[in-house]
Amino acid sequence: MRAKLIRRVAAMVALLLMMTSQNAAAITYGQPDGNLHPNVGAMIRLRGDGVYRILCSGSLISPTVFLTASHCTTFLEQQGISDVWVTFDSKFTQNSKLLHGTMQSNPLFNQAQSDTGDIAVIVLDEVVADLTPVQLPPAGLLDRMKATGSLNRMLFTSVGYGTQEPQPGPGGISNAFPMERWYSVGEFNALNKTWLRIAQTQATGDGGTCSGDSGGPQFLGGGASETKTQVSITITGDLFCFATNVTYRLDTPQARAFLGQFVTLP
Repeated sequence: MRAKLIRRVAAMVALLLMMTSQNAAAITYGQPDGNLHPNVGAMIRLRGDGVYRILCSGSLISPTVFLTASHCTTFLEQQGISDVWVTFDSKFTQNSKLLHGTMQSNPLFNQAQSDTGDIAVIVLDEVVADLTPVQLPPAGLLDRMKATGSLNRMLFTSVGYGTQEPQPGPGGISNAFPMERWYSVGEFNALNKTWLRIAQTQATGDGGTCSGDSGGPQFLGGGASETKTQVSITITGDLFCFATNVTYRLDTPQARAFLGQFVTLP
């Protein structure tokens, strides 16, 4: 699931209908992850028909804490659902290893565009001993990078289990959903006090995220320059997952205040 900013819909449809058909290649415009990011997992719910399904993505930030988005956890809570699982299998199936946990939504989660507080964790019932958690950023990391100009052409690696880039066809726009961990790389677009925006337009060589990638990580750097530091989580973007990946920063006072309740911060 993914929150969406509904804007410029008519223009987006026109652009997509002009695109030539091509093979699906990403979370958007990326490639299968395999075991490159084994500490990135999927948030799993049990449907009423007894089938386990991916709801969102996330990352292991301590041996017992899985980071995701509050719009994912509150979606279940509003339905009276408390059971949730996490898998770190690179491809999800009904036979995947599932780890049960307890959702902890941010009590400050809201609909304000300035700061939604859209961050949550799942506290796992058991220790994940065979995976190394991601590294969280120090306070104000992105602000310092912006001040020095090093952010301007920085690449970011997005990882998640969500749907892929839009594909125009006879029945309209569709998005493949392989239920598999993929990654893509996009260039810095903009930064403010809450949000890191990353370009994901294929024409500029950028990839990004789509539905189901919510809660998944952005790592600082891309390709040979990629680091182990996660700087944000996927939240939203344009309607058809075509142009911009809008992510919630983890180096801000408000994000750190929430995370500090569950993990030791750098």
